[in-house]
Amino acid sequence: MKYISPSIDETAFNCPHCGALAKQFWSNVFIESYSEDKPRPRLVDKALLDELDLSDIKDVAEQEKFHDWFVRMAEGNPFIDIKDDGTYLRRQIRNCNISNCFNCNKVSIWIYDKLIYPVVGNVVPANPDMSDDIRRDYEEAGAILNQSPRGAAALLRLAIQKLCKELGQPGENINEDIKSLVAAGLDARVQQSLDAVRVIGNSAVHPGKIDIRDDRATAEALFKLLNLIVDKTISEPKHIKEIYESLPENLREAIVKRDTPKS
Repeated sequence: MKYISPSIDETAFNCPHCGALAKQFWSNVFIESYSEDKPRPRLVDKALLDELDLSDIKDVAEQEKFHDWFVRMAEGNPFIDIKDDGTYLRRQIRNCNISNCFNCNKVSIWIYDKLIYPVVGNVVPANPDMSDDIRRDYEEAGAILNQSPRGAAALLRLAIQKLCKELGQPGENINEDIKSLVAAGLDARVQQSLDAVRVIGNSAVHPGKIDIRDDRATAEALFKLLNLIVDKTISEPKHIKEIYESLPENLREAIVKRDTPKS
């Protein structure tokens, strides 16, 4: 599946909210001053939604519209609130932009070239066959990728260490563990991927250690590498087994008979 990392330079990428590869609509941000009618930022408490009284609004569609507005406000997440009002002074915030996903219609907020909202979701989705323990490290790495690529890379090496242990390796040196897995039949491109992301240096082969050379590109490559190892060692064998076991029993018995050495 094609994956395009969220970027200020793209008009389509995998949405940080829904994960779909979708067109993104870019917008700039303007300031509207609060007035006497709106003296401060308005916050809506979720607890008050049950007491919300919109009975003075006679039109049912308008009631639903206002109710939806209050619900979205109470969620506390940014969203687009369209107003037909050209009376206020338009003051633009520079280096702050919004991308709006065509698929889920949710907004993401960017400062210069950094995605600041949402905090998570802007990495390759975790392989569904990843264990819960490793997935937690993976998702935590995704949550801090924008703030600390080096910290994310360290977490991912720790996750690779755990995966290597699950696959029967010592889990003390990532490079040696991957070499052993390649020798046991793992796709040799995994080893090539390790070389490409520079994890075979003296400070980088130790899981969970921060390497001062790590950058965002290295961390993103480690996300892909971890998914690749899970795919090759867990997902593919699982799918092959499912296909084989879906065959009629008599055909499977015939295959076993065919492959059994004759005495």
